[in-house]
Amino acid sequence: MAVADPPVPDLADRARACANRLRDADRVLLASHIDADGLTSAAIASSALARAGIDHEVVFEKQLDDEAIAGIAAREYETVLFTDFGSGQLDAIAAREAAGDFVPVIADHHQPADADTEFHLNPLLEGINGASELSGAGASYVLARALEGSGDDNRDLAGLAVVGAVGDMQDSGGGLVGANEAIVADGVAVDVLESRTDLDLYGRQTRPLPKLLEYASDVQIPGISNDEAGAVRFLSDLDLELKTDGDWRRWVDLDAEERRTLVSALMQRAVASGVPADRIEALVGTSYTLVDEEPGTELRDVSEFSTLLNATARYERADVGLAVCLGERDVALAEARSLLRNHRRNLSEGLQWVKNEGVTHETHLQWFDAGSRIRETIVGIVAGMAIGSPAVDRSKPVIAFAEENATELKVSARGSHRLVRQGLDLSVVMGEASRAVGGDGGGHDVAAGATIPRAERDAFLAAADELVGKQLS
Repeated sequence: MAVADPPVPDLADRARACANRLRDADRVLLASHIDADGLTSAAIASSALARAGIDHEVVFEKQLDDEAIAGIAAREYETVLFTDFGSGQLDAIAAREAAGDFVPVIADHHQPADADTEFHLNPLLEGINGASELSGAGASYVLARALEGSGDDNRDLAGLAVVGAVGDMQDSGGGLVGANEAIVADGVAVDVLESRTDLDLYGRQTRPLPKLLEYASDVQIPGISNDEAGAVRFLSDLDLELKTDGDWRRWVDLDAEERRTLVSALMQRAVASGVPADRIEALVGTSYTLVDEEPGTELRDVSEFSTLLNATARYERADVGLAVCLGERDVALAEARSLLRNHRRNLSEGLQWVKNEGVTHETHLQWFDAGSRIRETIVGIVAGMAIGSPAVDRSKPVIAFAEENATELKVSARGSHRLVRQGLDLSVVMGEASRAVGGDGGGHDVAAGATIPRAERDAFLAAADELVGKQLS
């Protein structure tokens, strides 16, 4: 079947080859990762498979290690579709393919291992940046477009692909770029997505205005950021009606003129407080709205949607997140919201722990070891939040440790795009430093992870510090 106007032409041939292999399969096992990008990747692929009449089952894995791959092989599916992981584990997957365990089809955006397979859709293989230009959900979307069936071109799945990209922090420069822009254009064209310039703060749909400003940690404005009373004073001094029946309104409740007034006042305060010009510019960016979702809910804004998804799979409830992605708005959504409340509490407590305990500085990086105090499935999120807070030095990447099990540590590393422009590549750091101590790791230049033996933490840190130093020298 020919594909009209592929969203990412450079990946069209790979997408067609993968789609044709899936059509030839009697049934498919779809395996995906447990973060927001992985959940949306699975939902996009599952929807496309169903529309194409391809029988399939969906499973999720926290990490795709040898044990997980063995479990996948034991399910005895002839064809396995990996989404949002698989490229970095190609050596182990290729060995299973050579043994006749299954034929892999991979739609991923992480750094590929040295091995390869015939059906491999990854932007990095065509010179497209997988950390900033196309997410795992984006790769699944490209595959879905190649799988179009039953008169459906699957462009309505573009909204989920944008949720995945934003959940993977690919909009951290103020908006999505590269191949992601083509997916946004698809979503806008079929009226599932709205894109516009807006205040670039998390919580536009659901947070009361004082909380929206107080919790805005990416741009620190003295007297407002991390200051509940200060945020209230700032809003109260504006010549606007910002309360309804005694309750604070939300950003989504304001009209265009009210929004302009608030943004103007916020920027004036930032200038008067000496906030650097580039940080002030970061107050405004591109917002992405799912127009079919109810206004004022977590599902309306793609950033809040991605947080909702992280609150499910990272607590062993990937089934709930998948159901929400597939359109369940009753029991699954209620359960997801309950998990979200718990997730927010855990993130808040985790960030407070980092602020209280502080970080340890090496020459080129900083780190903290949360042990069992922060869940290993969210320690990377906490590390990313810490970078936007006064708790850490923004001029260095941060490495976070948490207990994986009795013998291993989970390692999460987070940097900034400014550091990446200076040469930082945490995927290389995590991969080389972990393997030097008998572990394994990988990811993206700005965010990566690893698993290492518990006893090797200090040796790992020494290797990572040396690698970061070389990259940033």
